[in-house]
Amino acid sequence: MDSMKKILLFGAGKSSGVLIDYLLKNAVKGNWRLTVADAAYEQILQKTNNHPRSRALAMNITEEIIRYGEIEQSDVVISMLPPALHILVAKDCVEAGKHLLTASYVDDELKKLGEEAKKKNILLLCEMGLDPGIDHMSALSLLHEIVHSGGTITSFKSHCGGLVAPESDNNPWHYKISWNPRNIVLAGKAGAHYYENGEDVKIPYEQLFNQGKEVNVPGMGNLSYYPNRDSTSYRMLYNLPEVKTFIRTTLRHPDFMKAWNEVIALGLTNEEMQLSTHQETVYSFVKKFLNLTGKDEHEFSEELYPMLSWLGMFDNQRQLDTGVKTAAEILQSVMERKLALNPGDKDMIVMMHEAEYTIDGKHKKAISSLVVRGQDNVHTAMAKTVGLPLAIAAELLLENKISLSGVCVPVLPEIYKPVLARLRECGIIFHETIIDN
Repeated sequence: MDSMKKILLFGAGKSSGVLIDYLLKNAVKGNWRLTVADAAYEQILQKTNNHPRSRALAMNITEEIIRYGEIEQSDVVISMLPPALHILVAKDCVEAGKHLLTASYVDDELKKLGEEAKKKNILLLCEMGLDPGIDHMSALSLLHEIVHSGGTITSFKSHCGGLVAPESDNNPWHYKISWNPRNIVLAGKAGAHYYENGEDVKIPYEQLFNQGKEVNVPGMGNLSYYPNRDSTSYRMLYNLPEVKTFIRTTLRHPDFMKAWNEVIALGLTNEEMQLSTHQETVYSFVKKFLNLTGKDEHEFSEELYPMLSWLGMFDNQRQLDTGVKTAAEILQSVMERKLALNPGDKDMIVMMHEAEYTIDGKHKKAISSLVVRGQDNVHTAMAKTVGLPLAIAAELLLENKISLSGVCVPVLPEIYKPVLARLRECGIIFHETIIDN
């Protein structure tokens, strides 16, 4: 009988490279085989590099019979698909009684599978990437340590951003794309909801990027941040029901933040209104969309005009394909061209937690920070920090070192302690300081 374990990975996109490398590097030691399934067969081959413990499978995720058959033959399934497609895989995993790991947020559809997953003693572990993922694990490690030492937490802020490393920062946006470009263009569309100084705060999308808030990150200086989605549910998840301030944020360079606020105000992230692209250039499309009159520079602020110009939003030579497009799609296309990570470019992940607390009548503040730099435009810090937690969790499941079941996120010591320990071995290390506040 074949005792070799089988890992099935759906998706071979931007963030899967380091995940695949880790699983193949440890395949002999762990006695497993990795199948990577994606519609782009060549992309799989590039990432697996004909490794003897790998198998490339070209498939469309909507092919139910093939999908279920592959899941049924596996021990652990990892989904790196777009979030809306996870449910297809999750339902099959529950039906077949197989563990599932994803880096995406838990949604309502997936939650419904929790009881059945418990009955079958399988784990559906979500939010197991960077943000969400490493942020949960490192935050709970810090918070539990404070509580166990007798401290009472009064404020918690968690910041994270995928940025460009300083040595590769050569554009006015101080940014390069290391993950899904569509998510960058549409970031913040749902607005934000958080607690601050005892107030329940809701910020609409149109005001999200004009807050002008900055934080000083050790070794990195000041970075701007905007509130990230709905932070309020995490206050209970982190077991901090009484804390007055609780906020999760996304980090950006201050210049990016100011410019993006104007981009939103102009409507350039609009994904509803479609315009014909017949015989249009990027420039003529933008001009038509914004009803520009007179000289372009008069329609924009002194700061934004050169930044949009550098992106190519005023390019009158680049002809658009005939069809219909939204402003958000045009913006995404120019950003993908100009803000791409080029060979040799390095991205950077910055994460920082700020926990204020009282202990023995004294007010203190704990800061836990992480900076990870990528190796190049393929082995990125984003791919490393998204992929490694998933790979390590798969490894721990196959070693029977995680015995949880149902729908979970990594806020429990049984998950975060061994995962953080192995992440440290991979160079993902948090540095903590405590100061009197």
